[in-house]
Amino acid sequence: MPRIQLDYSIYLVTGRELLPPGKDYYESLEESLQGGVTLVQVREKNADTGEFIEVARRTKQICDKYNVPVLINDRIDVHLAVGTAGIHIGQTDCPLPLARQLIGPDAIIGLSVRNLNECKRAIEQKADYIGIGTVWRTESKDTKGRKCLGPDGTGEILDLLHDTGVQAVAIGGIHLPNLPQLLHGSISPKYSNSLDGIAIISDIVSSKNPRESASNLREIVDSFKRARKSLNQYQVKGGVFDSPFVIEHRNKNEFTNDYLIKRVEDLMNVLKDETPLINQLTNKVVMNDSANVTLAVGASPIMSTNPRDVYDLSPAIGACLINFGTIDDKEGMQVAGRQANVNKKPLIFDPVAVGATSFRRETAQELLAHWQPTVIKGNAAEIGAMAESSEVASRGVDAAGSGFKDPGSIVKQLAKKRAAIIVLTGPEDYISDGNLVIKLSNGSHYLEKITGSGCQAGTLIACFSAASKIDYLNKNNEELFENKSQLVQGDMLLGAIAGILVYTVASEIAAERSDVKGPGTFRSALIDELYNLTPETISQRAKIEIRY
Repeated sequence: MPRIQLDYSIYLVTGRELLPPGKDYYESLEESLQGGVTLVQVREKNADTGEFIEVARRTKQICDKYNVPVLINDRIDVHLAVGTAGIHIGQTDCPLPLARQLIGPDAIIGLSVRNLNECKRAIEQKADYIGIGTVWRTESKDTKGRKCLGPDGTGEILDLLHDTGVQAVAIGGIHLPNLPQLLHGSISPKYSNSLDGIAIISDIVSSKNPRESASNLREIVDSFKRARKSLNQYQVKGGVFDSPFVIEHRNKNEFTNDYLIKRVEDLMNVLKDETPLINQLTNKVVMNDSANVTLAVGASPIMSTNPRDVYDLSPAIGACLINFGTIDDKEGMQVAGRQANVNKKPLIFDPVAVGATSFRRETAQELLAHWQPTVIKGNAAEIGAMAESSEVASRGVDAAGSGFKDPGSIVKQLAKKRAAIIVLTGPEDYISDGNLVIKLSNGSHYLEKITGSGCQAGTLIACFSAASKIDYLNKNNEELFENKSQLVQGDMLLGAIAGILVYTVASEIAAERSDVKGPGTFRSALIDELYNLTPETISQRAKIEIRY
């Protein structure tokens, strides 16, 4: 059959053993195609030849109805018997040059690669596409003892494909919450190559609603591809936003200091009128202060960490903060973050001292493989560790050294890579969505003298992110976005700016009080001033610089 051009966007690898109880394979397959699967690989590790051929034949019949090509895993004889578009082989299967001789020049051949050397060999042997993996640990394949590539390792392999014409999909542990991180984080460092699609097994096959699962994944991949093609990353097309969170606009003429201050004032009023519930999985040292600052700005705190409890709470909260200063409830963090993604709640991640120990680095990687944060907040050491920069070292929870030479560039690049708002706190605060950088210069030296000031800043970002979502939904038609499960409605850049600005302006006022004699009296005064802060005061004191 003539060679065809494949769309690798949502590449379904079948696995009948993973179907949920009572779900028929062919029913699940058709529903997944209706949801947006663009390519199907029939993978049957335990079937005899006759059964494999029958499964492949019926699979192709269903896929033909939707004009979706079918590939066969490993078995050249099954491909020839059924007349599929091609095959996919692994490193220990039939050698690619021999496979090409057997199936002819027009059939598609894909090859699994795990490292740079295997990728180079696939290019030399003229594979049509490669499957890069595993990205993260997965239940559907044996990854025990094998190093997972992660988005960075995937990106290094993608660099080798520049100008080769070889397409690439990633496989392994990919699901809805971590997909934006993979797509953005795997953009190759040298040539900015990106994935052509993702190979999915359990996230679709194990779903009771494969059509919805496939549709949600397809929406993210399509949005990413539109953003890559567009000169303006945040252009709106057909009612679907190409960013990982809804924004209001980024018009340089309208996006001014006065506009920002006015919008922060609006969110202050929203918080006091709506009192959203903010779940905070935070470290034990700061729980009381974090709850108090939440109340002071008008929101309502809850500090739930139990996995069952956070699962049930997620639909009702306004935002979720995950601060792993004391990491003793990792399962709760995994569930809380994933449910925040599922329920489209702003998710704020504060990776306290992430660069201080291997345990913290590994835990951060594990959490980020489970869910996608909306905002990542940290000091210079924490953001440096997340950005894999050697400019700033970690000394416990503090940063050591003189700081970044260009902090704006660091946060902007990390925001693009992580598909999240990045907040770098310090004597001056830098916030970026990957498109622009906001520099805030308010604050008091007392903040660095009290325990948990950075944690409280994360709390206020969560509060104002919740307010931004509420404000957006109050002004817009929620039904337009009800099926766009990857989107967090509201301007999350604005929520982060408001949280930091309110906190730092209040700290200035508290430090100026005559009854403040040092860090102890400052702590109490800070909560008072957060409670008493007015929009007029924000307008008078805000020190904002917008950088494009």
